[in-house]
Amino acid sequence: MTLTVPKMNPLFRLQFEKAQGCFVLLYPEGMVKLNESAAEILQLVDGSASVDEIHKQLQHKFPQAGDIRHDIEEFLLVAQEKRWISYV
Repeated sequence: MTLTVPKMNPLFRLQFEKAQGCFVLLYPEGMVKLNESAAEILQLVDGSASVDEIHKQLQHKFPQAGDIRHDIEEFLLVAQEKRWISYV
């Protein structure tokens, strides 16, 4: 997964929802409320950053979290299964 580039499914839109106090994924039939970790990862999914680059950016932003590579890959796998993302 190191050389792959995730991109958002165009049917989903990531945005901060003031009323919810968190990031959400909006889609035609509803909304998915995201936890902070999921939101941090999805904010970096832009169709140009590889999983390696996303990992490096989050590791730099949260050095106290330890090695988060597995957590990122695990979340991206779930996001792919839910069709929130695909790979370029």
